[in-house]
Amino acid sequence: MGKNRRNWEKCELGDIANINERSIGKNYPYDEIEYIDISSVGTGILNETKRYKLAEAPSRAKRLVRSGDTILSTVRPNLRAFSYIKNPKENYVVSTGFAVLTAKHGVDSRFLYYIVTSQEFTDYLTANVKGAAYPAVDTEIISKAKCNLPPLPIQRKIAAILSAYDDLIENNNRRIKILEEMAKTIYNEWFVKFRFPGYEKVKLVPSELGMIPEGWEVVKVGDVIKRMPSGKKYDNKTVLPKGKIPVLDQGRSGIIGYHNNKPDIIASEENPVIIFANHTCYQRIILFPFSAIQNVIPFLPNEDRERDIYWLHWATKDVIKFSDYKGHFPEFTTKKIICPPVDICNAFGGLIKPMVKLRYKLEQKNKVLQETRDLLLPKLISGQIDVEHLEIKVEDNQ
Repeated sequence: MGKNRRNWEKCELGDIANINERSIGKNYPYDEIEYIDISSVGTGILNETKRYKLAEAPSRAKRLVRSGDTILSTVRPNLRAFSYIKNPKENYVVSTGFAVLTAKHGVDSRFLYYIVTSQEFTDYLTANVKGAAYPAVDTEIISKAKCNLPPLPIQRKIAAILSAYDDLIENNNRRIKILEEMAKTIYNEWFVKFRFPGYEKVKLVPSELGMIPEGWEVVKVGDVIKRMPSGKKYDNKTVLPKGKIPVLDQGRSGIIGYHNNKPDIIASEENPVIIFANHTCYQRIILFPFSAIQNVIPFLPNEDRERDIYWLHWATKDVIKFSDYKGHFPEFTTKKIICPPVDICNAFGGLIKPMVKLRYKLEQKNKVLQETRDLLLPKLISGQIDVEHLEIKVEDNQ
């Protein structure tokens, strides 16, 4: 490693991070693991883990992580799947589809994370992938990535600035999760436990799905939805990294890219649209104009049996689970659900609509925070913005 005139060291990532240094061995002390697989991680996001008995865990559940590690998906690095691990359980294990990066002595772990999250780092990995069907990078490629390392106090200041944005995003994500849980709780209370307003006056009657309130009926999903034409199909090669119209994909991250043409589907806060991912079974309610990739299927309530769209979303969400990489929509439409009267669906929608709109506003705030952070990040980690003399409260993340 060599020093430049600003006392920053030019180095390779392997000089400042250990890669995949810990794995499950014979002396692993736990009977269960909390497993992080590829579907659990987005761009800077760690979603729900999956719990397994050690003997029943997937064969790819091998790599151990601890607080301060950065995990990075090695497959399709252009999708930017990575996360910083904070306060994990002691039995956290990640898939071998991840590289686990641990900061070496003298390196702030958050600063290391921000090197990995930079677009320059992603571009380097993407340019060096191996394989066509599953383009991936190996440890050697990751370790040879070029980077600049400032003195530790400056690393910590840079990490503190960028972390402030990430903390705000994380706080908004917690609020979004609470809103989701509230909506799910209300749906279960009304339409699973049948404790809807006025339920005391309605008797239960038998149906093919068990006892249901009198006046309710059992229908197929296909009877209450109307599939919309999805217009032009986009893909990785035809989207832009930035643009006016988002292009929705089938993964948790939701957006594969953008374009500057007319949107193919018009949705808004007052007229939302539901989309179903044919291969992954993810379902979302969308409040903005968009286009989509192949196998993202938009739908609305069917006019012949029209119900509130918020009820429709929660009634059909998760009625089918991903099994194999195949088209699930035909099976989805045959699933049977319990359909309440119009007035009860409308009352539910009246409660849920403000929650969905608030969630959307929080997501929009996160988008602005993310964009601002992404503008600052390359300038900070390259030294274009000098923070040496700024008074910034820092944490010891070494």
